[in-house]
Amino acid sequence: MGSRKTVDIKGLTIGGSSPVRVESMIKTPLSDIESCASECSALAKEGCELIRVSFPDLALSENMKLLNERSPVPLMADIHFSHSLAIAALESGCSSIRINPGNMSDRKGTEDVIRLAKTLGAVIRIGANGGSISKAQMEHAKGDRAAALAYAVEEQVSILDRCSFEDIIISAKSSSVMETVRANYILSQRYPFPVHIGITEAGIGTAGIIKGAAGISLMLAQGIGDTIRVSLTGPPAEEVRAGYDILRALEIRERGYNLISCPTCGRKRIDVASLVKEVTSLLPENIKDGTTIAVMGCEVNGPKEASCADLGIAGTAGGFVMFRKGHTVCSDSIDNLKKHLLKEIDKI
Repeated sequence: MGSRKTVDIKGLTIGGSSPVRVESMIKTPLSDIESCASECSALAKEGCELIRVSFPDLALSENMKLLNERSPVPLMADIHFSHSLAIAALESGCSSIRINPGNMSDRKGTEDVIRLAKTLGAVIRIGANGGSISKAQMEHAKGDRAAALAYAVEEQVSILDRCSFEDIIISAKSSSVMETVRANYILSQRYPFPVHIGITEAGIGTAGIIKGAAGISLMLAQGIGDTIRVSLTGPPAEEVRAGYDILRALEIRERGYNLISCPTCGRKRIDVASLVKEVTSLLPENIKDGTTIAVMGCEVNGPKEASCADLGIAGTAGGFVMFRKGHTVCSDSIDNLKKHLLKEIDKI
């Protein structure tokens, strides 16, 4: 979205004029290859475009190779500490790896990883988390945690730069929204590379989604971010759905349909919450991306308020009114709503 440089992971372009990508991470150990493959397939169905996989042991190299062959979505191996694991991941077919070259003690081994990635045309994501900021980095930043987080990434960039490696994605994450936003602003002003954004350890359920959305939205609104992950304590499919919800709300991408429903008040003439559930359950799976559906409680919030809707319903004194783009298509008693609804859904 905001970067000047584009990288390519098995045909998936990130950065430059590419769409903001939505990614997640499988939460099953790589030792369970069947469950991992199923999780990848389920994520692909949700629209996940890049899947990160923890690769903690060389004994799992064959499983990594098998998963690369079976996954319908490009994989990024998540590596810590060991250059040998990074090399094994690349040799197993991963066209992207996530490493922290700063915590790989074997400098020659790290350079071997970079050279192999360059030979294979693989992408390397480097990045820092708020929890891994060192005392030296904090001192360099004079106690400013956001600046220290950005500096930690800069140290990693310099290692890749010395090896003339440029197929890079950078990332700076913290569990603090404002710390993450400021660190990424610093980095986006300094480098042309694509930026992966998110709020790490955001939490669970609604609170986690809100925290992730707050940080991701602040960055995207500033033109920062080429790929996102909503990090949640829960099923990865929730992360992908939340990611697309954020992009849809910001009018950046339109995967799926857009639902408008009023919060209701004492004027409501229909049970909006129940009707929303009924309407969404009847929508076809292949509904056109960007279709807007509206369910409104009364005439006040009806066709006028939701005049953009491809299909809308509002409660009236006598039942309901159904409308498209602000124009009434039918009205009837509430008992006949489902019949009309099915008919109009078929026209979408």
